Amino acid sequence: MQIRTATAEDLPILRQLEQAVIAAERPYNQAIKPQDARYYDLSALLDCPDSLLVVGEQDGKIVATGYVQHRDSKAQLVHARHGYLGFMYVDPDYRGQGLNQAIMTHLMNWSKQQAIHDFYLDVYSDNQAAIRAYEKAGFSPCLLEMKVHLCEQ
Repeated sequence: MQIRTATAEDLPILRQLEQAVIAAERPYNQAIKPQDARYYDLSALLDCPDSLLVVGEQDGKIVATGYVQHRDSKAQLVHARHGYLGFMYVDPDYRGQGLNQAIMTHLMNWSKQQAIHDFYLDVYSDNQAAIRAYEKAGFSPCLLEMKVHLCEQ
């Protein structure tokens, strides 16, 4: 797989892959809109100097994606900035080949060149396959977000 920086020409396929991510995560969160759901401002990620959006290509086809965005950390943390990883996606036909690991390594290496050494990402607590993949990359659970929906009366 060749990893390269995404370009504006990639936006149509990136939008399709974003919908694939949303479809894959909808079973873990019934609050995701059934239509017109969006996770990412892809154009902004392409233009932001604190972000790197990459694609993984195999045989001329984009089969994997991911981004890192450098963000200010919470004041109580020892690090002033961190990298947030998102849009981690691998086409189902190409899973199990280490592509997600390669994308994460590429993104974290880019960040380390800019003195970013702490990384965060979000994953649904019931998505055990994704959790295992992130644990394999050295991540560990840190914070559990909880939610409630109160019905109107």
